Amino acid sequence: MRVLIVEDDPDIASGLAVALKQEGCAVDLAPHLSQAWSALSVEPFDAVLLDLGLPDGDGLALLRRVRQQTTRHAHNAHSSTYPHPNTPILIMTARDAVPDRISGLDTGADDYLVKPFDVQELMARLRAALRRAAGRASPLIEYGALSVDPATHSVTLQGQPVALGAREFSLLLTLLHAKGQVLDRSRLEAALYGFNESLDSNAIEVHIHHLRRKLGPDWIRTIRGVGYVLNPDKA
Repeated sequence: MRVLIVEDDPDIASGLAVALKQEGCAVDLAPHLSQAWSALSVEPFDAVLLDLGLPDGDGLALLRRVRQQTTRHAHNAHSSTYPHPNTPILIMTARDAVPDRISGLDTGADDYLVKPFDVQELMARLRAALRRAAGRASPLIEYGALSVDPATHSVTLQGQPVALGAREFSLLLTLLHAKGQVLDRSRLEAALYGFNESLDSNAIEVHIHHLRRKLGPDWIRTIRGVGYVLNPDKA
């Protein structure tokens, strides 16, 4: 999962980044609205954590701009244009007045947290927002005999636990969220690595190899010249 943190306080931003990376997320930081929009326009983010009081404007302007992409996406249903209007966006701000909360939620935020907040509560709210975006009610993701719990990072196959590394877990989640769509290497790299993270040219292939070794060789299909997809016969 890839998350964009739009926050101008370096201490808060770095603290959140550390917590998210410990959860296996790829993280990018944007201290300004302009940087946030540039990032959202070129990469697919799974979620955005958005401060409101930013040096170059109000975070609500970015929220409003993302939500207004609906018409653009409707006209480009088969394109890979970003940002997606339904990307989960959680506001995190010191503005605690009820009118501010109402304004944030009515503008399109999926949740509203007042600083200071507990990071674990933030993570729980983020998982809930992602569930809603995926149309799931259950906290578990089921795919045939495979069961994944994003909250505990636990995976079971036919009831038996499977130990996965952080990147392997993130890769599996990305494939599960794709719902049968074939994902190429660049899309998988975008989900697992931030802008400033270095990676080997065969990093995705290595992670795929490890997943196949732990789940079974037929769980992930390679579509030659295109990418990877979970085996639909396993669903």
